[in-house]
Amino acid sequence: MRMTLVHLSLSLFSCLLLVLSPTFIASTPVSEPELVVQEVNEKINASRRNLGVLSCGTGNPIDDCWRCDPKWEKNRQRLADCAIGFGKHAIGGRDGKIYVVTDSSDKDVVNPKPGTLRHAVIQDEPLWIIFARDMVIKLKEELIMNSFKTIDGRGASVHIAGGACITVQYVTNIIIHGVNIHDCKRKGNAYVRDSPSHYGWRTASDGDAVSIFGGSHVWVDHCSLSNCADGLIDAIHGSTAITISNNYLSHHNKVMLLGHSDSYTRDKNMQVTIAFNHFGEGLVQRMPRCRHGYFHVVNNDYTHWQMYAIGGSAAPTINSQGNRFLAPNDHVFKEVTKYEDAPRSKWKKWNWRSEGDLFLNGAFFTPSGGGASSSYAKASSLSARPSSLVASVTSNAGALFCRKGSRC
Repeated sequence: MRMTLVHLSLSLFSCLLLVLSPTFIASTPVSEPELVVQEVNEKINASRRNLGVLSCGTGNPIDDCWRCDPKWEKNRQRLADCAIGFGKHAIGGRDGKIYVVTDSSDKDVVNPKPGTLRHAVIQDEPLWIIFARDMVIKLKEELIMNSFKTIDGRGASVHIAGGACITVQYVTNIIIHGVNIHDCKRKGNAYVRDSPSHYGWRTASDGDAVSIFGGSHVWVDHCSLSNCADGLIDAIHGSTAITISNNYLSHHNKVMLLGHSDSYTRDKNMQVTIAFNHFGEGLVQRMPRCRHGYFHVVNNDYTHWQMYAIGGSAAPTINSQGNRFLAPNDHVFKEVTKYEDAPRSKWKKWNWRSEGDLFLNGAFFTPSGGGASSSYAKASSLSARPSSLVASVTSNAGALFCRKGSRC
């Protein structure tokens, strides 16, 4: 994946990075990721125990945190306290003002017009960004986000489509919720503003729906993503503390890349939770494809893949719990897993686990590694037959239909 910031000499490039990324925060990885797994399972089980108590309860702990409130539009920023997993501390613009996008245009990417989405995301202060009405936003160039921002599409049908899409580069505390992102194109070779005080030259982008590059504390929730030039959600170059949840992903080849390259060892710090997503029709591979880090894949519904569902290289830890895997009819592609770029003698030592998963139509998961740690065993014991409830906890994956005065 290419993400070169500028096409300048090395010395100028280094100086420019200092200007471009004053808010870069190298998030320290969680030293015991299994404890985060345990906490996720505890929250899932707590939501399920309350199914008979909460009239709107779904067993999905993220949704049950805020969707029961018919006055959600008056308490929008409450959402920031509902994340789980490695990205649970992504507060976005929780502590800032609400910014209303009133203009769907994107005519000037160096001097964006107030009221546009681009003008909102580049500001220095925390902002919770909402939309005045339904709109389709065709971005002229990458939407380069500044730290402490939430894009909240609830209450409107918002499509970011047909142009460039979202870039989270060297920033922290980002929430992207409730928007449709599709048909993203490769753009670049243009000047683009990334803060009120700076704009810079961008070389060609890859055309991802959401590109996370050196970002931390990022949460992508309840988005519908499809049909982009490269990935739907890619996280590389030291990104970490990420949760990808409740999304509906469809009609795409290389769905999700987590880790830049086998040689980029900084991605050993990458920790990602992938929960309650629906991997739907027309998907081929990389749900996700992982490198180096720790990846908790829990309670997702896989109803379509053409090659494989979960793959990786460079010895990542992949912890698959309570997912439902429906294999394609082609007997060649029944395997959920794909070990890449290594002989069996190496990958058999990688820690890839399956616990409580449901396998349908001949699907199978090839595990590896030396067995579960004691903390993992404790975490696993908390998952109360999760795969049997996957259909219910993912039934509302994707951008929700939310209207003021009623529950989403």
